[in-house]
Amino acid sequence: MSEAEPELPGVHPSVMIPEAGPPRRHARATTVALDAGLHEELPHEPITQPEALPRERRGARRLAAGERWIARVLRAGAVASGCMFIASLGLELLPRDESVHVAIDLLRKGAASMLLVTPVARLAMAGTLLGLRGEWRYAAIAAGVIGLLALAVGAGFQA
Repeated sequence: MSEAEPELPGVHPSVMIPEAGPPRRHARATTVALDAGLHEELPHEPITQPEALPRERRGARRLAAGERWIARVLRAGAVASGCMFIASLGLELLPRDESVHVAIDLLRKGAASMLLVTPVARLAMAGTLLGLRGEWRYAAIAAGVIGLLALAVGAGFQA
């Protein structure tokens, strides 16, 4: 044992279990008593709930949850659009009449529209999540971009 570490009564030096690696926030070296009569434990941290995470980890968890929601929006848009395209290809196998032709046309236009709307929905989701996190500047920028897109679409309908 080094001079800095006091020897505890009833504890053999070879039983000391030092910390491994760099020091962590709440880690301590633990000791095991060889004397059965020595039941006094070293002071320890109170047991906390698993949900009580440090502030940095909670923020990272929320960020990861937000990214999962954005991924879900993009995935749902891509899957829905793909299903519409596949359905229109399946309708190509049917005999040609007016109703089948209209259904194919509607499915393909809907699939293309879904592909165009999906990134806008992702932008709306990201802006909402940023606003909930208190990132007002980025939420305002997302809202501004959506507003400009709405203005352009509105101007295109009137042209």
